[in-house]
Amino acid sequence: MAFDRYIAICNPLRYSSILTNDKIMKIGVTILCRSSLLIPPVIIRLKFLNYCRPHILSHSFCLHQDLIRLACSDIRFNSIYGLALVISNLLLDAVLILISYVMILHTVLAIASQEEQLKSLQTCVSHISAVLVFYIPIIGLTMVHRFGKHLSPLVHVLMGNIYIIFPPLMNPIIYSIKTQQIQKRVQRLFYCKRA
Repeated sequence: MAFDRYIAICNPLRYSSILTNDKIMKIGVTILCRSSLLIPPVIIRLKFLNYCRPHILSHSFCLHQDLIRLACSDIRFNSIYGLALVISNLLLDAVLILISYVMILHTVLAIASQEEQLKSLQTCVSHISAVLVFYIPIIGLTMVHRFGKHLSPLVHVLMGNIYIIFPPLMNPIIYSIKTQQIQKRVQRLFYCKRA
């Protein structure tokens, strides 16, 4: 999405020639291949661990950090590889998104009219909000599981459920709030409550 916004703002006249269906397909396949190659080593290693602690997970889904806590065998590979995987993927994606938005900001600030600058930046607000809604819970969940061993189990469950529920709940709201009809309805709703 950041790449799409970059092309739309920095090269608007060449958008359809740069971002063809073939390129979109290649980007999608690359992302799938990256996940397909990086995640299986951790999952395969989980299969060979010995589990001796109670088989009760603290989440409503199977979380890697939960499973390695149940193991009695050496978990260093899973712990180090899992942390490296999270950091490298989040960091790589965040850096690429940041670079695209720095380039967008550079292009937008070169536009003479403030009105056009504002209009260009408004096209990015939804994507930036969606990225933050995804990254903040996953970073919080990772930090709680990696470094929050002293915290209550309730915090772990709460963070896990926030990570699973919050982004899909907020995405339709984020992307639909730009619709004029929805904006008018929301304004009417708040205006009626104040009156």
